[in-house]
Amino acid sequence: MVLKIVQAGEPVLRQRARELTPEEIGSEQTRQLIQLMRDTMRDAPGVGLAAPQVGAGVRLVVIEDRAEYQAGASPADLALRERAPVAFHVLINPKLVVEDPTPVEFHEGCLSVSGFAALVPRARGVRVEALDENGQPVTVSARGWYARILQHELDHLDGTLYVDRMETRSLSTQDNHRRHWLGKSTAQVRAALGLPEETPSLPRKDPT
Repeated sequence: MVLKIVQAGEPVLRQRARELTPEEIGSEQTRQLIQLMRDTMRDAPGVGLAAPQVGAGVRLVVIEDRAEYQAGASPADLALRERAPVAFHVLINPKLVVEDPTPVEFHEGCLSVSGFAALVPRARGVRVEALDENGQPVTVSARGWYARILQHELDHLDGTLYVDRMETRSLSTQDNHRRHWLGKSTAQVRAALGLPEETPSLPRKDPT
């Protein structure tokens, strides 16, 4: 069984999600939600899913970047993105700290903005402190693509979508992204779109 992934325009995607209580974390309801979110993410497929994306306004995300999702990318492309497989895990009531603020820009999509992609600058390295599905403290340090996934998913918990952070001129349908930009460097894309060569700095605070 999979859940419906809500799309941009649903109010839950623009609201700050609330923290789960210790009692809720240990409940059967939360355990079932985690299983359904995992199955929904894999069915989509996606590399992460936040509870608001399935209509639940709580601070819970699931993440998994399978090796099979990376099979079509060249070693050079994977190295450029600093991308490697990430095992399935759950983050509850997460708090994010930027460890390396260097802005890195790549195309990004979202299961709740179906059919589109755009260039989005993200911090290169972050640390996340959270609770796992058993309510135990966990700390995750990530760089590159994994850090991007974490920032994207935790944004959802604060009512932020990637379109709030994107380079607006780069917005494209997924089909046109594959036709025109796949395999091209960010610098080549920016040049073709008439954008400045440098990657824009990160916003100083969330736009919401």
